Amino acid sequence: MEEKDTYFGGLFKAVRSLGIGLKTTMREFFTKKITEQYPENRKELKMFDRFRGTLTMPHNENNEHHCIACGLCQMACPNGTIKVTSETITTEDGKKKKILAKYEYNLGSCIFCQLCVNACPHNAITFDQVFEHAVFDRSKLIMTLNHPGSHVAEKKKE
Repeated sequence: MEEKDTYFGGLFKAVRSLGIGLKTTMREFFTKKITEQYPENRKELKMFDRFRGTLTMPHNENNEHHCIACGLCQMACPNGTIKVTSETITTEDGKKKKILAKYEYNLGSCIFCQLCVNACPHNAITFDQVFEHAVFDRSKLIMTLNHPGSHVAEKKKE
């Protein structure tokens, strides 16, 4: 008979297995804890850099953004979360120009895939660190990202 088939062989194997488990438990017991005490530490809580929270359209202090209403983000979105509404205006030199009228984002159907951000040629949209999205009414999950009265930032001439 082999040792593993005997009574003492089985007992030794069980004690060895128990020792491996206790070693793992003790190692984890003494490692630094990373549990966040949410919601008590809500003010100082910082998500990691790659976290995808809410889609935003950054505006500068002059209420300007970089969106030219090309619609590439809308086309890249796999489930129709983004709706870009544009208007055509005539400039003072007689040229027709497309401007952003409304940029709607439905957070309730967003899958946070970041395809819209990657498709944007002007880096007009990005994900922020906000993660609290609980609402009682789904209509509050539909957001307009462009601010009232905002316009496209003019290119700096060199």
